[in-house]
Amino acid sequence: MTSAHAETPQNKPLDSGATPVEALTRAVHDSFDATLASLKDLVAIPGIAWSSFDPSELDKSAEAVSALVKATGMEDVRILRCDKSDGTPGGPAVVARRPAAEGKPTILLYAHHDVQPPGDRGLWESEPFVAEERDGRLYGRGAADDKAGIMAHLAAYSAATKVLGEDFGLGVTFFFEGEEEAGSPTFRTFLEEHRELLRSDVIVVADSSNWKVGVPALTTSLRGLVDGTFEVRVLDHAVHSGMFGGPVLDAPTLLSRLIATLHDDEGNVAVAGLVGRDEVAVDLAEADYRADASVLDGVRLAGSGTIASRLWTKPALSIIGMDVPAVDVASNTLIPAARAKFSMRLAPGQDPEAAMDALRRHVESHAPFGAKVTFTPGERGDAFSTDTSSAAARVALWALGESWGVKPVEMGIGGSIPFIADLLEMYPEAQILVTGVEDPDSRAHSANESLHIGDFSHAVVAEALMLARLNAEGLAG
Repeated sequence: MTSAHAETPQNKPLDSGATPVEALTRAVHDSFDATLASLKDLVAIPGIAWSSFDPSELDKSAEAVSALVKATGMEDVRILRCDKSDGTPGGPAVVARRPAAEGKPTILLYAHHDVQPPGDRGLWESEPFVAEERDGRLYGRGAADDKAGIMAHLAAYSAATKVLGEDFGLGVTFFFEGEEEAGSPTFRTFLEEHRELLRSDVIVVADSSNWKVGVPALTTSLRGLVDGTFEVRVLDHAVHSGMFGGPVLDAPTLLSRLIATLHDDEGNVAVAGLVGRDEVAVDLAEADYRADASVLDGVRLAGSGTIASRLWTKPALSIIGMDVPAVDVASNTLIPAARAKFSMRLAPGQDPEAAMDALRRHVESHAPFGAKVTFTPGERGDAFSTDTSSAAARVALWALGESWGVKPVEMGIGGSIPFIADLLEMYPEAQILVTGVEDPDSRAHSANESLHIGDFSHAVVAEALMLARLNAEGLAG
């Protein structure tokens, strides 16, 4: 499966030119055991930015990352944080900057060192915070998302500076966030307070995935996001289900009827006014999607159009939580109110505010049996698309192909990285690239998260090649 984009003078593949491909590849491989060992050390630190977890572990994570950055030779290394809106401190970010030589561009390399909670430990086949190698993969929380992104940046930078020496004049800024998995609550404030420190010509966000094991990808589109809750209320208080049941339906039943209106009979999102399109450059085989998503045999896939369009260029609406009594503590009463939390992914081109308003109108106009519906909006995030004809994108695609030895895929991702909109607004002239070290079986956020070690090595080589090429040619092409 390859990209359907036609080759033009702007996107015609580059050749190796004067980039020392063999020397950079050898430098990455020579230090790869040490890179992997450092990644294992980072996995051992349970740095979680959620308020219900020990904040000292997040501080330990930042200190460990800071030490690794200093080991690359970077001198200006800082641990910075901003306060949240409630006055509590945000997660610690590690920032380091190497100024550009005269006439050279600056590249910002982003990843995050905080991780998701481990969840149900009984679902893990090994301890989540003890990195373990099995069958060519490295298992552990953060092994892929996103501590491998940090190590890819550091190892690539080390290889480039080692091989190029004094000829390496590219400006490099490391920005390793410490609260991404908690929704980046201070990201915008952080950018505003450190705008000049982070100012760059190219920004690489290493928090995405490749097409599959053995085939690299540049993420060229991301869906936007809106979330929130809606509540259905029918009674002032709970009443006996036998004495009063029949003339009035309980809130969980009416909430279920409301949720059922969100999709049509085929499973397409049925909210009027949302943007969506069918055109995609590549597609996914249904069998591959079913295997990657662990869809049970016999379960029919939802929606219409190609699998890729349903994942990348159309909206997706999910109910991710419900407040109703648990079965084990249920009593024989009519439940007066029930609440659901929604997460809606938005196609590129969709305004988040318009999407939130469309969903609000739908929920309020479909209130079943005249129930009182309360809609509470939550987070909003813009979609993203890459200009693949830009100089940085062309260099990245060349580097990926050179490292893996196969043509990279220009692919969309169904997920969202809302803070990219902040980067675009603060640095409108910057060329933003979204790369990653994951693959469809990495299971980020899930039990048994893992990293394909061979592809991790390729990712480091690719980034080293990209740094060297940008150092030599800048952004003129």
